[in-house]
Amino acid sequence: MTKNSVKTAQEKTENVRKKIIALRLKRSYSCENMATGLEITAPAYRKIETGETSLSVERLFKIAEILKQSVSYLLEADENVFNRTHNDHSSGYQYQQKIENFYQENREVYERLIASKDEQIKLLENMLGKRLYQVDSEQ
Repeated sequence: MTKNSVKTAQEKTENVRKKIIALRLKRSYSCENMATGLEITAPAYRKIETGETSLSVERLFKIAEILKQSVSYLLEADENVFNRTHNDHSSGYQYQQKIENFYQENREVYERLIASKDEQIKLLENMLGKRLYQVDSEQ
């Protein structure tokens, strides 16, 4: 395999990922929706879309099923079809990614606040228990 054919394969794989993103956005599916359908976490699904994780054949079939599209369409080499779909949704994709990042950051802050609240409740319960014990001892 030459260096050019590897690049071509990488470009084709990138086009498949971009088609998946465009179709997901067209159907108004979030990464969380896709992850649920694939039975993986949302961060794991994002890695598929960004190319950090290779897209397996099994997952490609499942993604096509979720998106109600044929695998052959996703693998189709017609750049014009892809470009029309992608250009219509590229700004939507960026906006969707910002929302998902914001959601994830808020979720992490929320989880830390809950953990802090739980620690404060335990501390107050301990203080109250000690106070009640002291009152009982004094009587």
